[in-house]
Amino acid sequence: MTDEPVTSRRAFLAGTAAAGAGLAASAAAAQTPDPLITEVQEWASVFGDPVDATPYGLPIEFESHVVRRNVEWLTESTASSINFTPIHALEGTITPQGCAFERHHSGAISLSKQDYRLMINGLVERPLVFTFDDLMRFPRQISTAFCECAANGGMEWGGAQLEGCQFTQGMIHNMEYTGVMLRDLLAEAGVKPEGKWIYVEGADASSNGRSIPLEKALDDVMVAFFANGEALRKEHGYPVRLVVPGWEGNMWVKWLRRIGVYHQAVESREETSKYTDLMPDGRARKWTWVMDAKSVITSPSPQAPIRHGKGPLVITGLAWSGHGKITRVDVSVDGGNTWTPARLTGDVKSKALTRFHHDMVWDGSEMFIMSRAVDETGYVQPTKQALREIRGLNNVYHNNGIQVWWVRADGEVENVEIA
Repeated sequence: MTDEPVTSRRAFLAGTAAAGAGLAASAAAAQTPDPLITEVQEWASVFGDPVDATPYGLPIEFESHVVRRNVEWLTESTASSINFTPIHALEGTITPQGCAFERHHSGAISLSKQDYRLMINGLVERPLVFTFDDLMRFPRQISTAFCECAANGGMEWGGAQLEGCQFTQGMIHNMEYTGVMLRDLLAEAGVKPEGKWIYVEGADASSNGRSIPLEKALDDVMVAFFANGEALRKEHGYPVRLVVPGWEGNMWVKWLRRIGVYHQAVESREETSKYTDLMPDGRARKWTWVMDAKSVITSPSPQAPIRHGKGPLVITGLAWSGHGKITRVDVSVDGGNTWTPARLTGDVKSKALTRFHHDMVWDGSEMFIMSRAVDETGYVQPTKQALREIRGLNNVYHNNGIQVWWVRADGEVENVEIA
């Protein structure tokens, strides 16, 4: 944090003129007795809830607005739809499972640990079938990774569409996964030399089969059964899902039931027809698995306007890259004319969400705020217009363009684009 924001905050809190207008209300509040601090309140006069009131803890009622939300018109049925993470209302980098976005192709199924089976077959020396207890006997690993839908931001390709950071960029979550490395299971089965690809399937009605190159499978792919220290939630693939760090979310097959090893990719109908990037000349970019560097300011944003008026302001957001670590995030408050490096807060992990903060003093004038991420490969997050010049407007996937928010003088925030 620079000296100026610190000094301004001290001046503001001390009630001096250095922080500008708005101090009159602050000074008056400081001189008027506040019963919330000077008088004993009800919550300090009676017993609160006993320790067994909520055996499985839930958020306090004052945070009931922090929930996943879907867009009703997005799909015909919610059995095959998306719930968006309320990233505008969260801090840090870890997404609570109960808030983490969910994507289903045929609804979330109930599959018990006792009924669970995982088959490995194809080009292996020893075809195997594992029970859940079998998996629990393998050496466990922990990995923090973001899972982002390839369509995150897809509705914004043609222009500013949705009023909310949750709806424009909320098809993402970041969790700490515990499980076994896929390479350990493949080693147990013994991959034959001619095996070059794996094909993974889920146990739900859609199956959601996906092909993954063997090199990736042997690298950092995990067969996970815990997230953020607890069992996977039903909507996140309980009891077992695949974790494919840095790659688009449709590869992270839930309710994982089979892993086949083959000499070439096995393409599902959906994978071929849907998860490709249509170019202006009619061709399609295929197998664009890796999610490029991206960032978004989560506050202020349309669902998190400025309510306190002029004075000290913390701009915060998230950045991530499927290619590795985020090394820098720049913030602009004037529509990209000038940029200031933000603080990367907390531990910066590879292929995981990174939190950034920018501290400033807001004078009450309108701003066009935006963030720009840079990853360890040197890749710089582009503008949406730069992407459109290459990919056109037919695409709905892999929109990692810079998001612009218009902060009005009254503190309200709108989703806009600037030339």
